[in-house]
Amino acid sequence: WALHLKNVTVSLSGQYECSFATYPFGTKAAKIQLIVKAEEEQHYVKEVWLNQTLEIPCLEDTTSENLSNYPLKWLVGENGRKEELVTKEPFCPALYRNSSTLDRQRVHLGLNNSLKIFPTKIADDGRVFSCHVLYHPERVQKSSTTVRVFGK
Repeated sequence: WALHLKNVTVSLSGQYECSFATYPFGTKAAKIQLIVKAEEEQHYVKEVWLNQTLEIPCLEDTTSENLSNYPLKWLVGENGRKEELVTKEPFCPALYRNSSTLDRQRVHLGLNNSLKIFPTKIADDGRVFSCHVLYHPERVQKSSTTVRVFGK
């Protein structure tokens, strides 16, 4: 027997019990605690000097899980629109997208799937870079970083 839930929301969190009568042993029951988490997105701000290297970690607070085991993508957002920069499938080389907002040769996927940008430009100021990790089709973890570029 299985319980199938559709359109799952946080309000469905709670304890579920399945019970049924068996002969000759009587009623059998099992309980499970369901915790539904809302999609979370962490927000950060990174400050960098003009013409320096900017490195943005994918998920800053994630230390226990190896990100190389999951598909991920880096996007850049500006003026309300988002553009894909890099996608990475497990055990495959990174795929760089032709980007109109960033020169392709300035963007690289670093260690632990961090995003490296060199050199930083004034145009990078205020841009929001976000990393999306697909742990499961219904479990995506996101991290967004707003960049502040300072001139010397």
